[in-house]
Amino acid sequence: MGTPLTPRSPLQVTLTATPNEVTRGESVRLRADTTEKGATYAWNVSGGSLARWSAKDAVVVWDTSGAEPGVESATVTVTDRHGRTSTQIADVRVRIPVIDGQRTSLSVHLEPAGVTRTNSQALWTAIRNSSDSLGFGEYQDFIDLVLCRSSRGLDRETRQLRAEGRAELKAVRKGSALPYPDVDAYWLLKTATEAFMRLRCGILVDPGQPGEPFEGLDLLQEQHRYQDGPVTQDEIEAMWKAFIEPIPQDPNFYALPYFARILDGLRDVQVRGANRLGFPCDAILRYKLTHPCLIELLWNYWEEESLLVQSMIEISRRFQNMRRAVEPDPLAHLEIAPLLPLANLLWGYIQDDQHRLSVARRAYEYDHHYGITLIGRAVPRLRGADSRSKFLEAFHSLLKLCTTFFTQADDMTVTPDGFPVLNGLKEVHLLLTEGQHNQYGDLPWTARQEMLMQQWLLARPEMRSFLPARAMVAYPEPWMGTVDVMKRLQGWTDTPTLHFHNLASFGERILLSIRFGDWNSVIERDEAANWARYWRAEIQGYIHAYRAATGVDLTSDRLDVTMPAVHLRRRTAQQATRAGRGRAALGRSAGAGAGSGAVAGMAGRRLRQAPPSGRPY
Repeated sequence: MGTPLTPRSPLQVTLTATPNEVTRGESVRLRADTTEKGATYAWNVSGGSLARWSAKDAVVVWDTSGAEPGVESATVTVTDRHGRTSTQIADVRVRIPVIDGQRTSLSVHLEPAGVTRTNSQALWTAIRNSSDSLGFGEYQDFIDLVLCRSSRGLDRETRQLRAEGRAELKAVRKGSALPYPDVDAYWLLKTATEAFMRLRCGILVDPGQPGEPFEGLDLLQEQHRYQDGPVTQDEIEAMWKAFIEPIPQDPNFYALPYFARILDGLRDVQVRGANRLGFPCDAILRYKLTHPCLIELLWNYWEEESLLVQSMIEISRRFQNMRRAVEPDPLAHLEIAPLLPLANLLWGYIQDDQHRLSVARRAYEYDHHYGITLIGRAVPRLRGADSRSKFLEAFHSLLKLCTTFFTQADDMTVTPDGFPVLNGLKEVHLLLTEGQHNQYGDLPWTARQEMLMQQWLLARPEMRSFLPARAMVAYPEPWMGTVDVMKRLQGWTDTPTLHFHNLASFGERILLSIRFGDWNSVIERDEAANWARYWRAEIQGYIHAYRAATGVDLTSDRLDVTMPAVHLRRRTAQQATRAGRGRAALGRSAGAGAGSGAVAGMAGRRLRQAPPSGRPY
């Protein structure tokens, strides 16, 4: 028999930590001692981090910057060439740094001041949701679904939407018709647009159906606006039910608090539903209270300043073979084949011209609502009977107060003061409601329908054949590229349509939240502070778009009270001056290069024939 093997003794390892007590942030030297040669080492620490090491390192450095106060541990596992292992642990006490004699943590951060949620935030959510549902994308999808697409291949929900749209379309067509031949396509578009407005414009004020104003709501976007924590659909609906109030004349029906306050002063007037003819002769129509339409004429003003309407006017004139006074004609290549749908649509559009709002009529109403109007060759001299001359000053002052509030809110050492914003809201609300009379209920509705149709016509694929937009510009809505091309061809303005569209959409939401809020009854600053926080994206977006379009910075200490049309006309004149200098320089270079007065004269005549710069509005 052989001699039995003698068992090997355990691997002996000693772990030393120097020093064994440190202030957080200091370094500790760790050393593992063993008599075996060729051993490998695996290091680990419970807090902080180790400097770069390898398996052959018997000595490492431990950085305690990330360690928690108290006792932290370092561990090493040593393996020799025979496979024996030994694990050792060394404890190190980590102290908190001492600053000015006080033990304190270096982890310091500030949090914003507390935010108190208010029920009126549900109204603002309803306004945003209503505004989104009236957008051009929704309108284009509606027209495509109701007029253009068949029911084949549609899912159940889409088929139901199509059926609802067609039912509303039939109801509208029963009471309307155009007295012209061969305008069926345009008439369908017009009645479908009115059906779209009936279905999408407004919110239902009914505690029994609190979810209707928030149908299709993008809850993820709302999370960023409710700054006191996550919000659910049920919480928004509960806030809505707590916000609306019963109608004094008929407690079975509800209205916004602003309308309830108005009705308090009209208790001698009855509130009734429509009769079989649709009109109560001696009472307030109930549906105007229980289903208010949330649109603002400011949307039309800024879309008109983008030269949307004037673009359609120029296309209509060229479609009728009307020649411009200057040469060459920018729309010389407008030749629409009668086989294409756009030709018959434009025929109906032109035939219906006498039934559309005129430029002058809209301009008078802009003056009545906001004290602003259009300026240009297409606008006659206005003599308005009632103008909101103080609106622009009050509105721009409110926007400036909001920028001050945002600066304070971003400074974690300051509690932002909502009282200046509240006072600004009260002033703007008063001016808006003073202009909320006469044509207020009908003209914005009609103007919105007409401009939606103009946008749809300009977005038609046939337009690209003679008005090709820049392919690499990512326009949010397809009609914008057509308008930009038209402005460039006509020499009107080089300001992108996108800025005017942002002014329209952002401005509408801001003013709707002020118009329909019961601000005269609010005395607490939390309501105004929440309003500024909720609409911050729209407010700052409006300020940026205003500077891009007019060149005026609304955050400046110098308050701007000049009508936007004046600034736009000034910028267009500057653009025309620069273009004129360029043409004059080109004429001089052409004449000098030709060496002949006759050739120079020909070059000058060609330059004079180019489309002149100038804003039609």
